[in-house]
Amino acid sequence: MLFVVMGKPKAASTGKERIARRVSWEYPAGMRMVAEYWPMSTEVAVIAVAEADNVASIMKAIVDWDDVFDLTVVPAMTA
Repeated sequence: MLFVVMGKPKAASTGKERIARRVSWEYPAGMRMVAEYWPMSTEVAVIAVAEADNVASIMKAIVDWDDVFDLTVVPAMTA
C-alpha cells in the first residue's frame, strides 16, 4: 500500500539536527521509500511517499520521529 507522510517540525528540534539524524536513519523493514523531500518551509519540513507491507512498519517510523515531527500519514494511490 502507498502512503504519503507529511511532517511538521516541533519547536524542540532544529533543521540541522533533523537532517543530521536522517542521514543515519533507515526506513523500517517492510517500508520502502518511493520519494522523500525536505522543503525549505516552516510549515512542512518533510514529505515522504512510501510503500508499506503493513501498518506496523508505518507505526515504527512514526515512533522513531515523533519527538521532532508532528506526522500526518495518509493512504495514497497513483493516477
